[in-house]
Amino acid sequence: MRPPLPPFTHETSVQKVRAAEDAWNSRDPARVAQAYSLKSEWRNRSEFLTGRAEIGAFLTRKWAVEREYRLIKELWAFEGNRIAVRFAYEYLAAHGAWIRAYGNENWEFDEDGLMRRRIASINDLEITDAERLFFWPLGPRPADHPGLTELGL
Repeated sequence: MRPPLPPFTHETSVQKVRAAEDAWNSRDPARVAQAYSLKSEWRNRSEFLTGRAEIGAFLTRKWAVEREYRLIKELWAFEGNRIAVRFAYEYLAAHGAWIRAYGNENWEFDEDGLMRRRIASINDLEITDAERLFFWPLGPRPADHPGLTELGL
């Protein structure tokens, strides 16, 4: 089981979103993959994945090229066993440019609180070093660091 469990309230939705953000900021593919059901289905940009093994392999590839990765997620909506989030992350690309990726995710959970479906739409924007907004040390975002709304994103 992966609490909080559905049906979600505002409070438990916020907890679920922050837990996901913290896990992704760990950049540990095995840790992140544990939040998904064994047969979880993903759409990430134009890539379609099924199951924890494919998710873990995808994340391993992702974080090999997205260095200095820092992510912020924010609750958008929730109902029953579904949560919608918006997010932004910054990373240093292999070619040396900073990228900010913006997106939305739709999540659906099983009764054990594992995500069984993730649909992500993501857009990338090259930014200058001066435009960067995410500067905390690698790992979870500090509790006092502004979120997306506070940053004007």
